[in-house]
Amino acid sequence: MRDNDKLAERRKTGEQLPLAFGHQAASGREDLLVSERLAAAVAIIDSWPHWASPVVILTGPQGSGKSHLAEVWRNESSARDISPVTGSQAAAIARDHAVLFEDADRAGFDEVELFHVINSVRQHGTSLLMTSRSWPLSWNVKLPDLRSRLKAATLVEIGEPDEELLGQVIFKLFADRQLAVDERIVATILNRMERSLASAQELVERIDRLALARRSKITRALALEVLDEMRGREPSTAE
Repeated sequence: MRDNDKLAERRKTGEQLPLAFGHQAASGREDLLVSERLAAAVAIIDSWPHWASPVVILTGPQGSGKSHLAEVWRNESSARDISPVTGSQAAAIARDHAVLFEDADRAGFDEVELFHVINSVRQHGTSLLMTSRSWPLSWNVKLPDLRSRLKAATLVEIGEPDEELLGQVIFKLFADRQLAVDERIVATILNRMERSLASAQELVERIDRLALARRSKITRALALEVLDEMRGREPSTAE
C-alpha cells in the first residue's frame, strides 16, 4: 500500500474527530495586535466618545479584527446590539444608548429603520458603530436620504495583514486554545499559507482538531499535512 493510501486509511479507521469543545478567544483591548493596518481603526475605538461623526463604519475582510474591535467598543461604551429591521425598536434604543450593528452588509436591514437609527443617534448625542466586509457604497441602498447619511459617516478600512502581523496572529490563535507552538512551525505555516486572517483561523482550527484526533503534538509534518489538504493536494510524506 502506498504511503498516501496508508494516510487515507488511517483517517478512516484510526482517527476519531474530537468533540468541538469551545475555546474563548482573548478579546480585550490589551489583546489587540496593533499594526499599521489596524492603527486607524484602533484609534477610532480609543477616541470614543469624542468622534467627529456619531456614526462609524469599520470595513475589512473576514477575520480582520472587526468583531474584536466591536467587542472592545461595546464594553467601553455599554452599547446595545441592534438589528435595524421593521418592528425592532432599534431607533428607540439608539435614543438612550450607544448602539452596535455588526455585519451590516450580510445581516440585512430595513433602509427606513436604519435611517431612523442614524437620525436618532445624531439628534440625541449617542453613537452608532457598524461593521461590514464591504464599503457602504456597495450595499445597494436605494433610499437617497440613507445613502446621504452613510456618506457622512466616518469610514475606516482594515486591510489584510503583513507577514509579521500574520505570524503574531497565528501565535495568538494557538494561545487562545492554550497551545504553545514552536516558532519553526509557525514559520513553515507562514511560508505556505494563503495571506489572509480567515485562512489563519481555519488553519489553526484544523491543525488543533487533527492533533486532538491523533492525540499527538503539533508538529511540522502535521502542519504541512493540513496545509496540503487546504490546497487540495495529497499530504506530503517527504518532509
